[in-house]
Amino acid sequence: MLHDPFGWAVLTQDAHYAGPNRFFAHASLGWYWKHVPLWLHTVASPISSLYAASALFTAVLQVCIVLGLAAYVYWGGGRVRGGYWLAVILLLPLFQTDGFYEQLGIVNWATTYTFFYTLPTAWLLLLLWPFFAASVRAAPLRVAWWQAALLLGLMVVVSFNGPVGTAAAAVVVASIGLHWAWQQSQAAHTWPLAGSRLAMGWLSGQALFLLGVLAFLSLYSVFIGRNNAENSHTHTLSELYQLLPIGIAKEITMQPGLPLLLGMLLLNLLLLRQLPSSAEHTRVLAHLRWTGWFATIFLLLLPLGGYRSYRPYLVRGDSIQPVLIGVFYAYGVSTYLLLQQLRGRWRPAYVGAVLALGAAFTYANFTWHMPRTNECERWSLDQLARAPESEVRLSPYCPVLQWDNQSDPHLTELHGLMLQYWGITDRPKLYYH
Repeated sequence: MLHDPFGWAVLTQDAHYAGPNRFFAHASLGWYWKHVPLWLHTVASPISSLYAASALFTAVLQVCIVLGLAAYVYWGGGRVRGGYWLAVILLLPLFQTDGFYEQLGIVNWATTYTFFYTLPTAWLLLLLWPFFAASVRAAPLRVAWWQAALLLGLMVVVSFNGPVGTAAAAVVVASIGLHWAWQQSQAAHTWPLAGSRLAMGWLSGQALFLLGVLAFLSLYSVFIGRNNAENSHTHTLSELYQLLPIGIAKEITMQPGLPLLLGMLLLNLLLLRQLPSSAEHTRVLAHLRWTGWFATIFLLLLPLGGYRSYRPYLVRGDSIQPVLIGVFYAYGVSTYLLLQQLRGRWRPAYVGAVLALGAAFTYANFTWHMPRTNECERWSLDQLARAPESEVRLSPYCPVLQWDNQSDPHLTELHGLMLQYWGITDRPKLYYH
């Protein structure tokens, strides 16, 4: 996979191997962990530098997503003075690192999952921004040649970063294409020439070209992803679709966070229908409809992505991360507009409900609730560093660099080389539990 970033072997040899469409996820993970921990040695010990590197990446990525999503809310709900920071305040409690993390967590406790799921989400938000901004302005998309080149490069990164971001991009492009085709057909029955121009809206020739490239790359990535050796399982497609509603029900009921958020979103929808019509009001209602359609289509596509034993019912916070981002946006943009435009006797009660929801999510996410789960692993790493022998037995309660205990020391050879590379051990050491 690392030597064939674009999966040509799938086309030319029908090759099956792990992650044929995940080059950039593995490459970025490898680059970061080969360099950043070493840079941090100037301010931290080799062991502490590992956790500092993980925390740094997690924190920066979460801040970027919060700020980026707030920009979508700010533009989607109407740009008013101070509105951007209001959007940030509305969204920030939703990003859970504890509390409702199992249900709503965007940044994963496992750094590998953060690279494979959260980082592509950030890239996708950045990629779609010019198209979103053009649609809000209702003006044809126009970007400079160098910006178009950057967008094309970003499309390659998103398309070969794993199936979740690729599937989300494909659903967005397909939805835009179908809506544009419907508008064109409607315009053709009214006043063909003027109607055609109206139906184009922000979809300039440049936008159509860029979206066409994204559609091609997404489909190609999905095609070569069929030969992912990790997708081997015994379930039929019919059986996977039978698991899907169970997974959705379990995801909704496992913690109160998502039901609270969906309930608030439903209240927002009911209150929005009471507001007088305006450009922002019409746009927000349209965005809520599109978010609902996106979530429905994305969930229906999940069984096509195969089966994993650690996701027995297909639906989990990481596998539906684009849907969660859509729910966050829908809540943010609808709440943002209601706080601006809702008047009368309902306003104080609504402001109280928004504050209560934010307080509940913030309290659930207080760090004093979070277990300190790295102390045991740090202890094992310290034992490994101090041990004089080259084959070390570690506590069975403290796995190192993997999910489970390892009984065969010879299977930790690569782990030992990596620990020496990071400066934790003075030479490669094997270990077992």
